[in-house]
Amino acid sequence: MKIFHNFEQINNIPNPVLTIGTFDGVHLGHQKIISYLNREAEKINGESVLFTFYPHPKMILNPDNHGIKLIQTQEEKLEKLEQTGLQNIIIHPFTPEFSQLTAEEFVRDFLVQKLHVKHLVIGYDHQFGKNREGSIDFLKAVAPAFGFGITEISAEEIDEVNISSTKIRTAILSGDIETANSFLGSPFSIRGEVVKGKQNGRSFGFPTANLDLKYNHKLLPPDGIYVVQVKTGAICHNGILSIGTNPTIADNNERTVEVYLLDFSGDLYGTVLDVELLHFIRPSVKFDSIDQLIHQMKEDEIYTRHYFSTVH
Repeated sequence: MKIFHNFEQINNIPNPVLTIGTFDGVHLGHQKIISYLNREAEKINGESVLFTFYPHPKMILNPDNHGIKLIQTQEEKLEKLEQTGLQNIIIHPFTPEFSQLTAEEFVRDFLVQKLHVKHLVIGYDHQFGKNREGSIDFLKAVAPAFGFGITEISAEEIDEVNISSTKIRTAILSGDIETANSFLGSPFSIRGEVVKGKQNGRSFGFPTANLDLKYNHKLLPPDGIYVVQVKTGAICHNGILSIGTNPTIADNNERTVEVYLLDFSGDLYGTVLDVELLHFIRPSVKFDSIDQLIHQMKEDEIYTRHYFSTVH
């Protein structure tokens, strides 16, 4: 997959077959669109292209809303797009000036004059351009004059339940990990570097890896305990994830993300872990004593081992 950050980097994409969107999550609906792209491109000896934006448009259009959270970091999104067989991705800077382009200016100046697009593949409800005036009806009206074909993908074709990034965010925020994963087509994951923590877990017999996520806009599920699989390079470990403020042993309300790897011993400091969430076990609770906390942690481990013995 070739990645372009500006049009000066693009020499020539033969017969571009293109779609537009932020594609947060690269969920099954997005994957369906990309499979259409790849098929249409193959028909005309062309190449598939995704025109996307960075930063996320909502960060520019709603600058006072600092609470926007995304399903994926940019790095995670690019890795998942690579797996779809997409051939080209153009990551265009989303600026206040760019947001003021009309749909016609965007199509004419970028897609036609700069890219020489041959075919557009668009989801049934996609809108773009100033005031979101660029709809499928608009594209069908201008396509003959600009000389490109157009394919509309209906809601039924994308998915019977109409998958959207918004629905996935809602599922994650409610702790419904299974629903989110079914929409994504793969487990929702968290990536972080292992850094030194308070090392409380080690003293309890549960040495956890404290993760620095390094990305403020990453969506996280509710505080609680989760069944996870943890990837360290090519090796996969079963584990337990804790998200929360450790209310039993801390009173500073600092939210941490920690993972305990079953049957693992070794030094993980400085390692980047990919943590795939599979199942919500329970909410974070303040226990009356450390002994109660340790007892519950042992119960969480029994639950997790049973989960993997029955599900996998």
